[in-house]
Amino acid sequence: MIKIAILGYGTIGSGVVEVLNTNKESIAKRAGDEIEVKYILDLRDFPGDPMEDKVIHDYEIIAQDSEVQVVVEAMGGVEPAYTFVKRALLAGKNVTTSNKALVAKHGAELIAIAKEQSINFLFEASVGGGIPIIRPLNSSLTADEIEEITGILNGTTNYMLSKMTFEGLEFDDVLKDAQSRGYAEADPTADIEGYDACRKIAILTSLVCGQQVDFEEIHTEGITKITATDICYAKAMGRVIKLLATSRKTNDGYCAMVAPFLLSQQHPLYSVNDVFNAIFVHGNVLGDAMFYGSGAGKLPTASAVVADIVDIVKHLHTNILISWNSRKMELIDCKKMQSRFFVRSSDKKEKIKEIFGDIEFIELEGVTDEIGFLTSIMMEEEYEKKVSELQNIIQKIRVV
Repeated sequence: MIKIAILGYGTIGSGVVEVLNTNKESIAKRAGDEIEVKYILDLRDFPGDPMEDKVIHDYEIIAQDSEVQVVVEAMGGVEPAYTFVKRALLAGKNVTTSNKALVAKHGAELIAIAKEQSINFLFEASVGGGIPIIRPLNSSLTADEIEEITGILNGTTNYMLSKMTFEGLEFDDVLKDAQSRGYAEADPTADIEGYDACRKIAILTSLVCGQQVDFEEIHTEGITKITATDICYAKAMGRVIKLLATSRKTNDGYCAMVAPFLLSQQHPLYSVNDVFNAIFVHGNVLGDAMFYGSGAGKLPTASAVVADIVDIVKHLHTNILISWNSRKMELIDCKKMQSRFFVRSSDKKEKIKEIFGDIEFIELEGVTDEIGFLTSIMMEEEYEKKVSELQNIIQKIRVV
């Protein structure tokens, strides 16, 4: 019998309990042992809950109980999660977490401690919710040099952009709708400004390059400036707007970015809608691969956490190698990367052509006070230099 402790009894923590109970027999068979929740740490009481007798309020009880072999961190945020997880690992307890903020900030350190202790720190659910991506990168795809990872990694913003596309609504309206459905928090900043996706692509890039990628250094744009007019232009071009988190390997190193992009119908992420997530991976020998599914939600995320628990139980006292050390990876300045740009401006056509040269104008019925156009492929710094010569820029969206 494997005894586990769950830190936090919110959405994910309660989901882990539900998954363990629902699939108890099959999980025990796959793990090779039964798994029992001994403690649930939370500040609150849960009268009437089937697990109320497991609820405790003092972490020291877990820290000092040698029977607890696995700790599930489902609190969210960096502190006190980091302190509790580090103490658990140093005490020889395995840990699994869905906490992308914790992993992005302290992943390399916690992986190193687990290795020293011959135990495991796993975090499959920290990126993509229920979509398996961490484990494939760490095992199935290790024969490849991963040259690109591009994903729709935030279900909230994907839902909002899908809603704007299908119903022609403005940003503020779809945000209220997303909040009413529970897809967006009361404070949606982390989602709509791209910070959530930024931490996730930092984790994926760290795993691919084997070094620490600081999320604070990743160029990040959200979707707050996307309008219904932008969506109309996208439709006129046969494209859609998606918030992408992307990381590419070049001859000079890695470049990572989070920003809205215009995707053509041929792009593998074009048809990923609603709250679904998808991750596109390109390897130098594999070629293209896609991982698609429920990127968030109580049970999909809990499923990934329980998969980590099973993996831990199958490898008790044996460290699963994760190649991610604390040496910092210096990212390439995104201004050195090439792209095409869609631009909206109220400047004169003649001036735009004079500055940008070979461009494609996009006509939008009923719009007369502005001009939409597509640039040729150019470096970001070249685009910025050219666009500085215009007076009235309304919008800029990268195109892939």
